[in-house]
Amino acid sequence: MAAKLKKGDKVVVLAGKDKGKQGEITAVMPKDGKAVVDGINIATRHTRQSQTSQGGRIPKPMPVDLSNLAIVDANGKPSRVGFRTEDGKKVRFAKTTGDAL
Repeated sequence: MAAKLKKGDKVVVLAGKDKGKQGEITAVMPKDGKAVVDGINIATRHTRQSQTSQGGRIPKPMPVDLSNLAIVDANGKPSRVGFRTEDGKKVRFAKTTGDAL
């Protein structure tokens, strides 16, 4: 099955503590059904100091379930993703506007 959300997509959070916030997908884990969104679901990780990095409390974005994310269409509103064929290729499009993504 083709991925509805991909790295680099602008998304809005539909549920959870960060509901309503927008961000860009930095990583997708299709096997787990999760994605890491920049600036969303931030957790504090305590890391030990090493030669390359400073230790301490470091904020890190944690994965969010794909079902809690919706792509932002051209109007800036959350939209679902559909697929259609154009010139023999499968193309993603926003269901609210019909524009290709």
